Amino acid sequence: MRKNISWFCDISCIIAINGDNAPMKAITYTPAARKSLAKLPEAVRDQLRAKLRRYAETGAGDVKALSGRSGRRLRSGDYRVIFEETDDAIEVVALGHRRDIYE
Repeated sequence: MRKNISWFCDISCIIAINGDNAPMKAITYTPAARKSLAKLPEAVRDQLRAKLRRYAETGAGDVKALSGRSGRRLRSGDYRVIFEETDDAIEVVALGHRRDIYE
């Protein structure tokens, strides 16, 4: 479902305002996902958190349903975040490099 977004432009920035005022989904991590996140370089951790936060706030991002099992994946460069999603929450199940994440 695509959300209605209104755009307002000002000299310093462009601000997106969510048209339906839906709250951001809560993001939680399984213990295994926290462990995997801690092993990644800081720049990659920050990148993945930013992409996940953006998806939780707006629904925007490179996200697809997984085939053959439940869950969704978010792509960020060579890294993937595997998560389960409900109406008000996202639970990160796994994350890591694309060559390792689907094993």
